[in-house]
Amino acid sequence: MYRFLLTRQWVLVTLLFLVLIPTMVELGFWQLHRHEHRVAQNALITRNLQAAPVPVSRLTSPGHTVPRSDYWRTVTATGTFDTGHEVVVRRRTSRDERVGALVLTPFDLKGGGTVLVNRGWVPAAPTQEAFPEVPPPPRGEVTVTGRLKADETTGASGIKDLAGLPDRQVMLINSGRQARLLGRPVLGGYVELTAPEPAGGSPETIAAPDDGSIGPHMAYAVQWWLFAAGVPVGWVILVRREKKDVEEAARVGEAATEPEPASV
Repeated sequence: MYRFLLTRQWVLVTLLFLVLIPTMVELGFWQLHRHEHRVAQNALITRNLQAAPVPVSRLTSPGHTVPRSDYWRTVTATGTFDTGHEVVVRRRTSRDERVGALVLTPFDLKGGGTVLVNRGWVPAAPTQEAFPEVPPPPRGEVTVTGRLKADETTGASGIKDLAGLPDRQVMLINSGRQARLLGRPVLGGYVELTAPEPAGGSPETIAAPDDGSIGPHMAYAVQWWLFAAGVPVGWVILVRREKKDVEEAARVGEAATEPEPASV
């Protein structure tokens, strides 16, 4: 009755179904892990944004790699902006997805040391070679507040570090490279400015990270597991349909081979 399952066609179909089940289960766990990572990251963002501000020099130092546990920590710094060594970071988007540049200004700390401050977004210049119009920062000694971020690298950011860029233009925010250009130590990572608010709203400060959305990953995980559960059901349906077709073909064959009644 089920001998057709031993045919080459049905062996291949069965093997395909057997491969699909663990593959879909694994895809479900992959989405589950992405969901768990997003939930953990949201908790980290919330915790660090709500933490009391601390001086930036407590969390980082020259050559220091900012750990994930310190991402988005609110930090303060007192000193003066060094606009003479200000650069812009190309191909960055604003809050409404317009392409422009980020303004990266060294900030010389009171008492010694330098930290990079991302002052925010400005529109791109009319040409790729031109330097965009950048409003000046506050003059003299000032206290700034912002979110601590890690240095950007080619691998982690997915951005290519292009060579031959115009003067004072970069692709990545990297304290080590800026330290070499400045000729002095720079604290690892950088500060994403939140206060004081720039005059006239430019540069446009960077929005706080989203800590409320968990994405669709859990729904995708459940879908993959439902698909995996449906695979054997689909196999059974196909087998029953094939069995019915085989039996129907056999009945038709038997009817065709029955001798006709002799004429009287």
